[in-house]
Amino acid sequence: MVSLLPEGDLDIIDTGLTLSYLVQNLRSRNPNSIEIMAMFRKPEAVTCPLDVKYVGFDIPNEFVVGYGLDYADKYRNLTDVATLAPHVYKS
Repeated sequence: MVSLLPEGDLDIIDTGLTLSYLVQNLRSRNPNSIEIMAMFRKPEAVTCPLDVKYVGFDIPNEFVVGYGLDYADKYRNLTDVATLAPHVYKS
C-alpha cells in the first residue's frame, strides 16, 4: 500500500477535483489497484464522482479545523475537529 499523505495527516474530500486528477494520473501507470480512503467527506460539495472505499465521517459542507486541519496556519493544534465561523474566512 502506498499513501499519498505523510503519516498522521488527515484528508478531506471536498469537491473531489484534485483527487480525481490524482486517480486519473495513477491509473495511467497501470497499478494493480487503487483504493481511496479519507477521514472526512463533504458529500454536498463533491462535483467529481469518486469510488471511495473508506470514509471515516461524512460532514457538512463547512470549513473545518483542528487535529491537523488549519486555516491560514491557525487552529491546527486543536484537539478536536470543529467548524470555523464563516466570518473568520469570508472577510
